[in-house]
Amino acid sequence: MLRGMLFDFDGTLADSFEAIAESVNFVRSENHLPKLRFEEIKAHVGHGLEHIGDAKKAYHAHHKVHMKSHTRLYPHAHEFLSKLHLSGISMGVCSNKPVGFTTELIEHLGISTFFKVILGPEDVANPKPAPDMLIEAAKRLQINHNEVVYVGDMDVDIKASGAAGMDVWIMRHDDTSFQILEKIAIENIYGSFLEIEERKSWLFAGQNGK
Repeated sequence: MLRGMLFDFDGTLADSFEAIAESVNFVRSENHLPKLRFEEIKAHVGHGLEHIGDAKKAYHAHHKVHMKSHTRLYPHAHEFLSKLHLSGISMGVCSNKPVGFTTELIEHLGISTFFKVILGPEDVANPKPAPDMLIEAAKRLQINHNEVVYVGDMDVDIKASGAAGMDVWIMRHDDTSFQILEKIAIENIYGSFLEIEERKSWLFAGQNGK
């Protein structure tokens, strides 16, 4: 029986790639480095900020100012979360994004009331793909790992959920550049939140499966 659902943030709940790309290239320009193509930056999202070297403080300062104007929820995300909330599903967010940014954006996007826990790399010993964040979130929700599904969009999410002993659903949001290298059953890949809702209708009516 499914009692909890954990979400990645960037690329899963929200399209924040434009905001991230803008901050990365601002910092690179300030450090006399060539700008990166949008696709290059997008491929790094979820893996940390190694592509900006030692300029993390500058990145954080720029991103804090500009992130809200270039981050938006994916279609049907709010409705999906609302229905899960009303169905009694406990929810949390586990993202490699700095937790302060994630929390601020979740409040800005009007979905903070749906989540009982929001974790970032500062909250655990090891970020994703290690399972630490997911295990800690389930612990705080007081739910067993086999009663939780993790919803993400990248290979690191598949690795983290597998190591945590959780099922995983992967969002591609109809992205034509979508690519996953880790093995995952095709039935666990979804094009949109509406598709999950249509294929997993039991989530909202006395759930008995995964």
